Amino acid sequence: MPAPERIPAGRLSAVPVEPAGQTVPLPGPVAPQDPPPAAPDAGDRPDALFTDGELTVRGRIQEASNAVLYCTVAQDGQSAACVYKPVAGERPLWDFPDGTLAQREVAAYEISRACGWDLIPVTVLRDGPYGTGMVQQWIDPPESSDEVPELLALVEDEEPGPGWKAVGLAQVGEGRTALLVHADHPRLRRLAVLDAVINNGDRKGGHLLPGDGGEFFAIDHGVTFHAEDKLRTLLWGWAGEPLTDEALEVLRGLQEALEDAGPLAARLAELITDDEIAALRARVAGLLRSGRHPEPSGEWPAIPWPPV
Repeated sequence: MPAPERIPAGRLSAVPVEPAGQTVPLPGPVAPQDPPPAAPDAGDRPDALFTDGELTVRGRIQEASNAVLYCTVAQDGQSAACVYKPVAGERPLWDFPDGTLAQREVAAYEISRACGWDLIPVTVLRDGPYGTGMVQQWIDPPESSDEVPELLALVEDEEPGPGWKAVGLAQVGEGRTALLVHADHPRLRRLAVLDAVINNGDRKGGHLLPGDGGEFFAIDHGVTFHAEDKLRTLLWGWAGEPLTDEALEVLRGLQEALEDAGPLAARLAELITDDEIAALRARVAGLLRSGRHPEPSGEWPAIPWPPV
């Protein structure tokens, strides 16, 4: 498949911007100096270490638009690398309430966990050196580039090749256009469903992190759960197609878990508003009613740009 320009599946992000409205001093923009320790084996509480362990700031991830600190967390002889996003370092957005992005990231993890798809690394809300913030397990990249799954690409062809789904045409400079495609990958398809459920307003290529064994994980879920339709993603390749039987089964289980008396609904009530929970339930019900992947509404930009 000819591809003069490919979108890497690694850690890509926007041009660095200093967080606005910052109320506490944060470490300078330095790269992590220590190699990240291995994450512990998941037990009954995979979040316990990240919730209760001692959090130590090691450096700042320079490319992030909000304050993102590289840390280690340690407890009872276990340690792991993580990222810490203090609420104090969040840049205000025009369409989301100030100081709510960390809670939305945790809510996205809770939904991912309820779906049983393990798409989002362990994510918790806790106190840290710079106040309350989101702490998320660090995902180590594979040792070999051969293990990095190719998920997104810009290709010269008018139609996607086998194993790829078309998103749309993109300007690539000097008057040239290319076809933006993503892999027809079952894990990526699950993520497309999850994004529709949480109403993700910013699914970019740089938010897909390769892990070991050809797996990948999704990060950066601060602009989610809005009560209005905000879905903006690169994963439109299945738009209008029937949902898989697996996805329908997961959505039925999620619908039940979101009932008022359930623990998931109680947990989400600590993180997002009643209106946002009602909209979440409505999105799940809508997906089950239609039985299809959603299509762009036309009322909101459908694709984030730049795509990385």
